[in-house]
Amino acid sequence: MAHYFEQLSAAECGPLVPNAPVCLYLEVTNRCNLLCQTCPRTFASVEPPADLSLARFAMLVDQIDDLRQLVLHGVGEPLMNPELPAMIAYGKARGARVTFNSNATLLLPRRQRALIESGLDEYRVSLDAADAATFRRVRGRDHFDRIVDSLRQFVALKRVWGVPTPAISLWLVALRDTIHQLAGVVRLAADIGVPEVYLQRLVYGGNGRQQGVAVASQSLYGTSDAAVGEAIAGAAALAQSLGVTLRASGATTPEQSLWRDQHQRPWSHCRRPWTLMYITANGTVLPCCMVPFVERDLGALPLGNALVQPLAEIWNGPPYRRFRSALLSDQPPRCCTGCGVRWSL
Repeated sequence: MAHYFEQLSAAECGPLVPNAPVCLYLEVTNRCNLLCQTCPRTFASVEPPADLSLARFAMLVDQIDDLRQLVLHGVGEPLMNPELPAMIAYGKARGARVTFNSNATLLLPRRQRALIESGLDEYRVSLDAADAATFRRVRGRDHFDRIVDSLRQFVALKRVWGVPTPAISLWLVALRDTIHQLAGVVRLAADIGVPEVYLQRLVYGGNGRQQGVAVASQSLYGTSDAAVGEAIAGAAALAQSLGVTLRASGATTPEQSLWRDQHQRPWSHCRRPWTLMYITANGTVLPCCMVPFVERDLGALPLGNALVQPLAEIWNGPPYRRFRSALLSDQPPRCCTGCGVRWSL
């Protein structure tokens, strides 16, 4: 299921899509309590502050009959939306697998209980560090110890209740300055009782504007740096010895995430515009969750607004058809040009 959006062949892809999306990314809020140096909202206002209401959430979800996956994050912290547990429960009642990324700073005991009771399938924690000093440098706040304590409580609560879900994983954005922290994150995961660690792809706009550490010089894509390879290999060996699963987002292994695309057309492998729809808290429809990280003006990519238009009308409307046609060409939309390079390790 993790790579369902890549299972369509090129022959199955055209401007029109006969089926509705099987996955919805719903940004339940674009508000956040951190100032992460890898996030666009730290450096610019992407859209006006907004929370998605439960009523609007249900209106969107109910338009997809075969909804397989529901991802409840965007550029904000999902736990800031008080209706999040009800949204999760609603999605589960519709038969979807529900997950979201979180900074875990608000993972209080009452929220831990609510997430378990809601039926959440997976809780992904964007940690980005193995120690407090690195966390403060990358994520802009001094909350590392609080997060670790909350995760210990959450793991213990799951054990006491005897429940397997939500599955918990730790995520580290791969930066040249912090890749040496990967082994420490693996060790921390084992100590807390978290079974999975993910190496997250660095996303940067490549438009020449400074955006914290989300810049080309921090990317590890196509690197031949021996120290980077050793850091990943060492973390992988440690993970195996500790019984922790180490993966990379968008690839089978962390090592594969470093390989450069042989054809230099990395966007041509993407099937997201045929299988998923990303909707911001303000209703803006985007082709995927990477767009806010590389496109400052979301109005420059007007696929539609899901709060005023039916999803079916947007899904096969002229803007979406033009977008898909461009993605299949040698001149893809600007936000996709560097995908696989800028959206990669």
